[in-house]
Amino acid sequence: MKHRLTSKDILALGFMTFALFVGAGNIIFPPMVGIQSGPYVWVAAVGFLITAVGLPVITVIALARVGGGIDALSSPIGKTAGLILATVCYLAVGPLFATPRTATVSFEVGIAPLTGSGTTPLLVYSVIYFMLVIGISLYPGKLLDTVGHVLAPLKIVALAILGIAALVWPAGDLALAMPDYQQAAFSSGFVNGYLTMDTLGALVFGIVIVNAARSRGVSQPVLLTRYTVIAGLIAGIGLTLVYLSLFKLGSDSASIVEQGANGAAILHAYVQHTFGATGSLFLAVLIFIACLVTAVGLTCACAEFFAQYLPFTYRQLVFILGLFSMLVSNLGLSQLIQISIPVLTAIYPPCIVLVLLSFTQRWWKNSSRIIAPAMLISLVFGIIDALKGSELKTHLPAFIQHLPLADQGLAWLPPSLAIIVVMAIIDRMMGRPSRAAA
Repeated sequence: MKHRLTSKDILALGFMTFALFVGAGNIIFPPMVGIQSGPYVWVAAVGFLITAVGLPVITVIALARVGGGIDALSSPIGKTAGLILATVCYLAVGPLFATPRTATVSFEVGIAPLTGSGTTPLLVYSVIYFMLVIGISLYPGKLLDTVGHVLAPLKIVALAILGIAALVWPAGDLALAMPDYQQAAFSSGFVNGYLTMDTLGALVFGIVIVNAARSRGVSQPVLLTRYTVIAGLIAGIGLTLVYLSLFKLGSDSASIVEQGANGAAILHAYVQHTFGATGSLFLAVLIFIACLVTAVGLTCACAEFFAQYLPFTYRQLVFILGLFSMLVSNLGLSQLIQISIPVLTAIYPPCIVLVLLSFTQRWWKNSSRIIAPAMLISLVFGIIDALKGSELKTHLPAFIQHLPLADQGLAWLPPSLAIIVVMAIIDRMMGRPSRAAA
């Protein structure tokens, strides 16, 4: 007998997937793009939506096709390289960057206006916050109930209210676009979409989504794939609507907040201007729920992954990851963002290449010949892009600044496409590997 999800559970799975994605970065970065891009906001928005919605949804679909795990998706590059890639992704969207960021964003929006942004209030808040994260994460089999049926609907209602308000009650006029957006609005939006970490998050959340369906007794691979794809599409539609409203909110806020303000400050200024003190409380609750759900999803996913390779149980790892994330969160939001930008700039390109090429495996005689070199080249040039944005840029050769698309942060794209073409020709010439060699 095939166990199938009810329509209610399918919708809950989609809501859960949406809720897992909509965390700190998804709420703070779109308003920043909106206010900084000025009249070019919708050009920048298209680029942003490609990396912050299109790629994550495609990643969820790619993972669903292979059973939900990044290890299966990365099989063409070998077990060792695949494990390294998975570890880097899990650490980046887990205890190093994304999970701590959920605490710092929710603190700066909801608590700092009342207590000040000192170290002691942040420490006290982070302890309470991660106690809740750990408590919910200890029971991953109940995620569909706790997140899909309760927290996700609350988050969706709150985001809908904020989005409608941004459309109905704009706070002011557009500002002039900042230089990066004047010169290359689309690619600036594209690269800023990295900061949401949604594609990396999708690589991590894929197995969480599949396991949530399995918790309802679904075991057929075809059904698991179907439900995961539906959940990804529901999440993609929700993300698009949220981002469009937040772009509008940011672009209309130039008269009430400085153009260089971070997303948390823009949101707080808009809500304070539009709704007063009651609005500030509403925003604090919204951000708290949004961040908490994402933190729980990331902690569950990371604990399940590392339990396969480390001598600790799932529950022990939940405590370890939660406590480590708590410590990192006390660095503060600005410091976390500053550290994460070069890392994400370096690791995003090979992840994008892996996901997109996973749909082409049947085209090749041996997919490893194509995917592995393309990922390596994209990583090398991604690291170059990352170094250009760091203090080490003065030590780089001058010609690096003049690489194709280098001024748009996409220097990895032309060489990656070139190596794919070259390796495709070689693949046709070499033919399929012999069984003995395989």
